[in-house]
Amino acid sequence: MVAQDQDKPRLLAQRLALATLAVVVITVGGAAMLNAPWPGSALLAAVLVMPLLLPLKGLLQGDRRTYAWATLCIAPAFLYAITEAIANSLVRAIAAAILVASLAHFVALVAYLRVTRPQTGSQAGPSP
Repeated sequence: MVAQDQDKPRLLAQRLALATLAVVVITVGGAAMLNAPWPGSALLAAVLVMPLLLPLKGLLQGDRRTYAWATLCIAPAFLYAITEAIANSLVRAIAAAILVASLAHFVALVAYLRVTRPQTGSQAGPSP
């Protein structure tokens, strides 16, 4: 029973990270498909979504190292959203949604890393 109680925060953080990943992929893919004409939009969507899907296997397995480097995979979508929010007034709302979703995904990844942090021997501060 105690092991299950200790496992709940890890599972919650993992599910939150996967849910926010899905939201980011959907918003980025949708925005890219709406923003450019057909052949270019598919390529843009693939270029923006592929980095987000690279760590998927490790995220599903709960690998801490994957969660750590997955934070870097958010950068292309985040930069795309910032650029579109500033330069393209027609997709400013979608860009804002991508920004919020990518920040939420980043926070969820960091939350998982904090919840699954290995325990050290003493909880006291560093010794002098």
